[in-house]
Amino acid sequence: MSLLDTLKQRSNNACELCAATENLEIYEVPPVSTAGVDGSLLACNRCISQINNPETTDANHWRCLNDSMWSEHQAVKVVAWRMLNRLKSEGWPQDLLDMMYLEDDVLEYAKATGEGEDESEKIIHRDVNGVILEAGDSVVLIKDLKVKGSSMVAKQGTAVRNIRLDRDNDKYIEGKVGAQQIVIITDYVKKI
Repeated sequence: MSLLDTLKQRSNNACELCAATENLEIYEVPPVSTAGVDGSLLACNRCISQINNPETTDANHWRCLNDSMWSEHQAVKVVAWRMLNRLKSEGWPQDLLDMMYLEDDVLEYAKATGEGEDESEKIIHRDVNGVILEAGDSVVLIKDLKVKGSSMVAKQGTAVRNIRLDRDNDKYIEGKVGAQQIVIITDYVKKI
């Protein structure tokens, strides 16, 4: 059974966030390592669009989280927690957050994208030109870099796609160069 079929069966062919039944697709909850059933949910285009574009968020649409935050599925709870945190200035989402309980590992997963942190506490990753880097961006190396612990040298001009950000240090990102996953200092990359 495909992932889409599994999610449709799990959700009764409805968006797992707002219960819409049209324009449904798989949403992989970032940061994705192995999405699968546990890291994905079935969502409508409207929900996915607002999750990916915070400036288009319609707070009233997300009142549906009053029901979906109680889901038994980790991915649904994580997205509900993130959206409630994004909207907590509205007032009503804070009440729902106060009622919500997440296991420690699920809460860590929910916080992995920085949602729920005050703007002053968020770590912002910037490339050599000061451009803000986001998880999933592509960068190019601006200088040859020796890879610690190996004889490999990552050459200048090498593109690194689908980067991941270090939550604890604004100077570190992770990405694959060839077949090897490496940590790269942001001073040596430029966003593509």
